[in-house]
Amino acid sequence: MINGKLDEQLQFAMQLPNDVLAKDSNLSTGYDFEENKWELIIKYSGDIETILSEIDVLIEPLSYGYAIIVIDEELIEKLSEIQEIEYIEKPKQLYFEVNNGRSISCINSVQGNINIGLYGEGVIVAIIDSGIDYSHNDFRNDDGTTRIINIWDQTVQGNPPEGFIVGTEYSANQINEALSKETKEEQYTIVNSIDISGHGTHVAGIACGNGRSSEGIYRGVAPKSDILIVKIGNSIGNSFPKTTRVIEALEYVMDKAIKLKKPIAINLSFGNNYGSHTGRELLEQYINQIAMTWKCNISIGTGNEGEERKHVGGQLSNIVDSIELLVSDSQSYVSIQIWKNYKDEFRIEIVSPNGESFIIDDNINITATYKIENTIVYVYYGKPSPISFYQEINIILYPQEIYLQEGLWRINLIP
Repeated sequence: MINGKLDEQLQFAMQLPNDVLAKDSNLSTGYDFEENKWELIIKYSGDIETILSEIDVLIEPLSYGYAIIVIDEELIEKLSEIQEIEYIEKPKQLYFEVNNGRSISCINSVQGNINIGLYGEGVIVAIIDSGIDYSHNDFRNDDGTTRIINIWDQTVQGNPPEGFIVGTEYSANQINEALSKETKEEQYTIVNSIDISGHGTHVAGIACGNGRSSEGIYRGVAPKSDILIVKIGNSIGNSFPKTTRVIEALEYVMDKAIKLKKPIAINLSFGNNYGSHTGRELLEQYINQIAMTWKCNISIGTGNEGEERKHVGGQLSNIVDSIELLVSDSQSYVSIQIWKNYKDEFRIEIVSPNGESFIIDDNINITATYKIENTIVYVYYGKPSPISFYQEINIILYPQEIYLQEGLWRINLIP
């Protein structure tokens, strides 16, 4: 049966066979296959200690009644029955999304005006990303010391910041000690944080690099700001992090800014394609709340996938709306989400490339399984939740053999 306190993706994921779940890096994000545990985001009211006394979970309390927990899958239903629990949401996987530059942002004219001259003095720029090359000259003062206040590397276990349970925090003193060493190997023995992809360093250069390496030519937006870095941790078995790490990172950088009594500009160049895009998921609500806590500005990348045709939307009238989905000859998995207003009623028909079809039963309360040609179709029909009046419908195409039936599949929406 559908549980109104659990997000639809979590309920769908818990009902899928493990071999199917393992194929979907988005649905499986947060799940440890070996331990049969989930890392989840919860919204609660009242005393968090009440939850701890009633159920065995690892819990990391955050602000405003949010928390991150690690829990055995068989205990999730029991957790949802606790009165203080308002909603439970699985994390989502994130991907890089970077702004390509400052040329159209009017930064040069703002900084070039002698009466304005805004260069970021007295402000913290926080970069939540893949880390930073802390030895890069653009992030150092004229005397060679670092401009970085702290680095919290969530991927290096050992000494997490107070109140958190993952990673290692490095201070400015430790970074300066590392910078005094001649080789990278010596530096990493003191501050073992590496930006493997270079994405975080790129973003930081745009946001707050001072241009020392290029004699000022490639200067960032806030070249005189302080810098705060969070390298967010990866999901188990994935190269990209999950949204639970982002919530921790936002909590961490905001707390630093408040303690230092400095305004903060936070850059988050991660995103994903999951969800209703209505701002109603727990992460989105948390960002809205924390954005009103202090003197802050949170900037989130809008994505690099405008021409990928991963989304389609519209309004149904009196005719069938047919959505085409092209499947290649070597595709082994397809995951689809449909979002609609709960009050609206329409049927969903799946049509294979060879013309076979079936209509999804919208009265089911568990994951339904259909077979069409050589494909198994898993369908989960959600219901409204305490945080959203939208209805989420999850569809997975999974091959009975190795690959899906290639060709043009269609999803017909029938008013």
